[in-house]
Amino acid sequence: MERLQKYLAECGIASRRKCEEYILQGRVKVNGKVIKELGTKINPDVDIIEFDDKIVKREREKIYIMLNKPTGYITSVKDQFGRPTVLDLVKVKERIYPVGRLDYDTSGLLLLTNDGEIANILMHPRHQIDKTYIAKIKGVPTEEELNKFRNGIFINGYMTSKAEIKILDVKNGTSLVEIKIHEGKNRQVRKMCEAIGHPVISLKRIKIGELSLKGLKTGEWRYLTEKEIEYLKSLK
Repeated sequence: MERLQKYLAECGIASRRKCEEYILQGRVKVNGKVIKELGTKINPDVDIIEFDDKIVKREREKIYIMLNKPTGYITSVKDQFGRPTVLDLVKVKERIYPVGRLDYDTSGLLLLTNDGEIANILMHPRHQIDKTYIAKIKGVPTEEELNKFRNGIFINGYMTSKAEIKILDVKNGTSLVEIKIHEGKNRQVRKMCEAIGHPVISLKRIKIGELSLKGLKTGEWRYLTEKEIEYLKSLK
């Protein structure tokens, strides 16, 4: 017996956390009955599991993909407004989904997989996996402002964890900075930069943990190497 949300994640529906949302929304059935309780356990060898009225089965082959996401794409499987999604760029026969998100106007490294366990590890704050960004921001931060950013900022009712920031270049009244955080709240980097008085002009994620975009052009994607997959599995 195993938890329903874990099974759905392993079937490539979405991350475990997102699958919990789907259950609460009444989109999941077990043996024809809508299930809305997160503690539900199922036997995959006996029970018939449906998501949006389609039977789902565990993906036999786990795949791991890295995309250099352009701006102008939604990090989602579908968009209710018909905007292009990252799955319009990555076309494979397996059912995959994005790990975490990058905003519509943010570019860079995005992972896609059908491995719910790995996705859960990468997204859960307790694992403290660094995400590294390059941002072009307005103005030139003072050392006091940089230290405020590093020590955590109170935004939207919560205090951000300690972060790293360093200035790489200054040109025409703007700064190019490298930022490293291990949280992933909605538009967090943008909100942190705005909080110190230096709004983001452009933003790109270049690393997740030890995984790097190096050599991957904007809009391109590739399968992870064996070494990269081993690294992800070592995070468990």
